Amino acid sequence: MTAGLRAATGYGLGVSTETEIRTRISAVWRREAAIVVATLTRLTRDLGVAEELAQEALVVALERWPTTGIPDNPGAWLVTTGRHLALDRIRREQLAERKADVIREHTTPAEGPSIEDVLDDPIGDDVLRLAFIACAPVLSMDARVALTLRVLCGLSTDEIARAFLTTGPTIGQRIVRAKRALAGEPFELPRGEALVARTASVLQVVYLVFNEGYSATSGEDLVRRDLCGEALRMGRMLVSWLPGEPEVVGLLALMEIQHSRAPARTDAEGNPVLLLDQDRDLWDREAITRGLAALTRAHLLGGRGPYVLQAEIAACHGRARRAEDTDWSAIAALYGELAARSPSPVVELNRALAVSMAEGPEAGLAVLDPLLGVPSLATYHLLPAARADMLLRLGRLDEARSELVRAAALASHPRDREHLLARARAAGGTS
Repeated sequence: MTAGLRAATGYGLGVSTETEIRTRISAVWRREAAIVVATLTRLTRDLGVAEELAQEALVVALERWPTTGIPDNPGAWLVTTGRHLALDRIRREQLAERKADVIREHTTPAEGPSIEDVLDDPIGDDVLRLAFIACAPVLSMDARVALTLRVLCGLSTDEIARAFLTTGPTIGQRIVRAKRALAGEPFELPRGEALVARTASVLQVVYLVFNEGYSATSGEDLVRRDLCGEALRMGRMLVSWLPGEPEVVGLLALMEIQHSRAPARTDAEGNPVLLLDQDRDLWDREAITRGLAALTRAHLLGGRGPYVLQAEIAACHGRARRAEDTDWSAIAALYGELAARSPSPVVELNRALAVSMAEGPEAGLAVLDPLLGVPSLATYHLLPAARADMLLRLGRLDEARSELVRAAALASHPRDREHLLARARAAGGTS
C-alpha cells in the first residue's frame, strides 16, 4: 500500500467509542494485511507461518489499540509485532534456527538492514515479490491466482469465486491444496527466465484485483479505490521490471483507461451510473492520456494479446467525448478477435453487447441467447441485465422487466441489486 493511500485513510484515533475504534481497526487490517503477510513471508520464508504471525499481531492490536489509539503507521507496527512474535516462537520452541537467522540478518544492523529499512525500502516490492513466489509452477494457474488473491488482497473465498464464476467451497479447497503444495517450496523470488515464466499468472492476479476494485462484489462502495490503486501500483512496477513485455504494458494501459472513469461511475449517493449515462467531463483525461501512451508502446512492442486487445476496447470508449461518438463496430470487431484468442463466455457476452450497439438489439440477442445455457453464467447477473437492455430497446417491456428482476436476484452487491430493481420498476409492462 502506498504512503498516499495510508494518508488518505486517516488512521488517527479521533473516535469516541471502542466499537468505532474496532471498526477502524478492521479497515486498517483490510488495507495493511497484504503488506504485513508479504513482509513477514520474506522474513520467515514460510507463508503459513507468516499468516499465523500476522493474525497474532492483529489480536495484539485488537487488545491494545482501543486503549492506546491506532498508531500513525499501523502497517509497520503490525510487522514489527509479528517479527517479535516470530522470535518469541523460535526461542520458545527452540527450532527453526534457519528462520531466526533470516530474521536476524534483516533486523540486525551489523548484519543487514534494520526492520525500519525493510519497511521503508520499498514495502510494495514485498507484495509483488510474494505474488511471484505464490505463482509457483507446482500450482495450476487457477490455484496460483486464487491463493494470491486471498493472501495479498484479503478477498474472501466468495469474492474470489465470483471472479472465477464458481463456488466458495470450490475456491476454499483450491486455496487449501495450494498452501499444502507450497509447503515444501523455497519462498524465494525467481530470477531470469523463471521470473518471466510466472508473469502470466501475476498479470492475471493484478487484473482480477483491479476488477474487484473497479466493480466491487461486496462492501459499501461499488468502486474500491484502494484495490484499484494497488493494482495500478503493481502494474507500474511490473512495467518497470519488464518494459519489453507487451502484455505487461497492455495491462497497465487497460487499467489506466478503465480507472479514468471512476469519478463518473457512481452518483452522489454511491449508486451505479451506466457507461452510456456517465458525465464524461468527469473522466480523468490525464489517466486516459497515460493509458493511450502505454497502448501505443505495447503496439510498438508487437503486442496483440488479450490485455492489449482489452486496452484497445477501453481506448475506443476513452477517445469518445460523447457516448454517441463511440465506435461500436470497432469494439465489436475487437471483441471478436479477443474471443478467437481467449475464448470465454464473458468475452462473448461483451461481444453481444457491442454487436447490439453496432448492428441493433436483435443482432445482439442472436449472439447473447446461446449463452443462456452456459453453466458458468447461470449465476452471473450481468447476463440477464444485458439481455434486458436489448429487450428494452426492442420495446419488449414485460420480458425486460423479468430479466431485470432476475439480474437483481443474482447481483451480489446491494447497490447493484437496488439499481436493477429500480430499472425493473421503470420498465413497467403489463404483467
